Amino acid sequence: MTFAPFLDLPDTVAPDYRGGSLFNLMASLCERFGDHRASPWRLRDHPQLGLASARIVVLLVIDGLGAHDLATRGAGRFLARHQARTLTTVFPATTASAVTTTLTGITPAEHGLTGWYIRDDRFGGVLAPLPMVRRDRQPMTGWWRIPRLFPYPSLFQRLDVRSVMVAPEAILGSPFNMRHSRGVARRYGYQDLAGLEAQLVQAVADLGSLEGFVYAYHADYDALAHQFGIASDQCDAHFLALDAMVARLSAQLADSGVQLLVTADHGFIDSPPERQCDIATEGGLQGYLDGPLWGERRVAYCRVRRADRAQFEVEALAQLGDRFHVVPSARLIDAGVFGPAGKPSRRLRERIGDFALIGRENWTIHDWLPQERQYPMLGVHAGVSAAEMLIPLVSITC
Repeated sequence: MTFAPFLDLPDTVAPDYRGGSLFNLMASLCERFGDHRASPWRLRDHPQLGLASARIVVLLVIDGLGAHDLATRGAGRFLARHQARTLTTVFPATTASAVTTTLTGITPAEHGLTGWYIRDDRFGGVLAPLPMVRRDRQPMTGWWRIPRLFPYPSLFQRLDVRSVMVAPEAILGSPFNMRHSRGVARRYGYQDLAGLEAQLVQAVADLGSLEGFVYAYHADYDALAHQFGIASDQCDAHFLALDAMVARLSAQLADSGVQLLVTADHGFIDSPPERQCDIATEGGLQGYLDGPLWGERRVAYCRVRRADRAQFEVEALAQLGDRFHVVPSARLIDAGVFGPAGKPSRRLRERIGDFALIGRENWTIHDWLPQERQYPMLGVHAGVSAAEMLIPLVSITC
């Protein structure tokens, strides 16, 4: 399968919002369960997924399980044997952007979460919206912040059937999760893979004879890949456990009228220490910035003082151009890489700054605030390589 390049850049993949992306999968699910406003954005060849005949759809999102990873590590195993197609994720290829799309059915252009860190000067600058902390480690307290940061309905509020959520106990009751699970009938928490399997079986059983939608999320594969690298023995072992769990789950759900879908929010690459740049060591580039970087290590946004923007672009291209694409952020909006937006977020331009530094090959870039804990990250994502952008869609009729 051939995918379009990102901004016509070589060796890249653009999100396929015209029927082949994670966003389009969610549109197909919205249409199946009553929200026909999503119909124009449904997946190409969507009838092949069997959604129309399924009484219950279970969607399991495995954080970090890219299509390239499944094709290599999982070759011949249960998940790979049941892969229906390869999709692109959204841009950027990261949890904050993609999982928010799965929880809302809208694109990053609309929800405005353009990376793990976003910039929103209403709340003090750069912050991480999922854990609700600022980069300077100041806590973000106050219930009034939540609807201002996330001013859109959840996916579950759009559906006409009973919906439930299965998620790790550690995040089930977080402000982000509670806001984005409005409309679910029940939330099921779990601690490990055995708990995930048991709670998925229980969630389906509790729906009884009703039509319904079960949304489930698993985070451990992503955490292991960040810490040890996607090519690690730890990821090998966890993948095998995941594959076996899904095989058991499908057997337990046999003859239940369930369509079990398994997908991911992004894939991974490894970035060794010698490919990790600190912008403070890159000539005088940091001196042009109006505040710290945000976004991701593979797609870092920066705001530059107005008088210095032309000079910054020249120097950034000279200093970083062999390792990073230096892209004026307005070009990203014009190219539609954040998705088609019926009603784009009013904060979108603020959230992507003046320039985006997008890593070539396996390069990453970062900075550190004085009070931040400096931490290595071997496995990374959010970039526009095929390994990061392509995700599997597994479909099993139970």
